[in-house]
Amino acid sequence: MIKNILVTGGAGYIGSHIIEILIKRKKKVIIVDNLTTGHKKLINKKAKFFEIDILKTGKLRDLIISNNIDSIIHLAANLIISEGEKRPQQYYKNNVIGTKSVLIAAEGTKVNNFLFSSTAAVYKDGIYRVHENSQIKPKSIYGKTKIKAEKLIKQYCKKTKINYGILRYFNIAGASPSGKIGLLNKSDNLFKNFSNEMIKKKPILKIYGTDYNTKDGSCIRDFIHVYDIAEIHFKVLEKIDKLNVSKILNCGYDKGSSVLEVAKEFLKQSSKKVKIFKTKRRKKDIVKIIASNNKLKNFIKWKPRYNSLGTIVKSCLSWEKKIK
Repeated sequence: MIKNILVTGGAGYIGSHIIEILIKRKKKVIIVDNLTTGHKKLINKKAKFFEIDILKTGKLRDLIISNNIDSIIHLAANLIISEGEKRPQQYYKNNVIGTKSVLIAAEGTKVNNFLFSSTAAVYKDGIYRVHENSQIKPKSIYGKTKIKAEKLIKQYCKKTKINYGILRYFNIAGASPSGKIGLLNKSDNLFKNFSNEMIKKKPILKIYGTDYNTKDGSCIRDFIHVYDIAEIHFKVLEKIDKLNVSKILNCGYDKGSSVLEVAKEFLKQSSKKVKIFKTKRRKKDIVKIIASNNKLKNFIKWKPRYNSLGTIVKSCLSWEKKIK
C-alpha cells in the first residue's frame, strides 16, 4: 500500500496539481525542488518541502530513508524545447544525470514504485496517431534526453525490482479547478502564451507556421488538461503498486486540435478585438501528433473529466486574470 510519496519538481506546474490530488487522497507527500523553475507559492502547505537539487544523491537518499518513502514521482527536469536546443549540456545534466541520481538514491531503500514524466517528443515526427510501440526518434534535444532517461529507468528498475510507470505526456494545459494553482512560468506552452496576451488591451495571438499539411495549415496537438494528467498519476501509481507491474503509457485524449482552433476558442471566450499574427515555422516543431490512449484507458479504466477545449481555455483565462 502506498503511504509516503516523494515528488521531485513538486513546486512546479504539473507537480503542484499532482500533489493537490495526493493530499486529497490522504497521502503523505514530500516535495523536493531546487526552485530554479519551481515556485514557493505553488507548494502545498500540507506537504513537507525540502529545497534540494536532485543531483545531490546523498541528501536525496537520506531524505528517502528518513521519511520511509515507498513511491517516487520524478518530475524535476528542464522542459522547454527551444531552450534545449541552445543549452544541450544543461538539459542532459538535469534530465539524464538528474534521473540517474534519483534512481541511485532510491536503490536499496523501501521504494517500490517509480513514476516518470516523459513526453510525446520521443516519437518520430510524421506519425499522426502514436502508440507506445511507435517508432522512437526524437527531433529535439529535450526529447532525446527524455528517451535516455527512460532507458536508465528500465535498466535500474529491473535491477532493483522497482515497479515503474513511464508517462508520455502530450500537450498539457489548463489550471486547477480549485483556482489555487496554475502555470506561472513563461514557457513554450501555447495556452499560457495566449492567456497572457488575452489579458492585454490589444491582444496579439502568434501562430508559428500556417503552411503545414494539416486541415488549416497550423500544427495539430493533443492538448490535455493538467488536472486529468494529475489524476492519471495517482491512478497509475496505485495500479502498478497493486499489480506489481511496470508500464509505458501515452497520456492524451486521442483527439487533435490545431493551433488556429485554439486561437479561435480564445476569441470565442473574449469580447476584445484580437489580432491573429501568422509568422514562420519554428525549428523542431512536430507537425501533427495525437495519442493512442487505449493502453492507458484499459489499464486504469480512465475517463477524462476536463477534455473540452473550452474548459481548458476557460481555466487558463481565469488563472491568468487571478495572477495579474
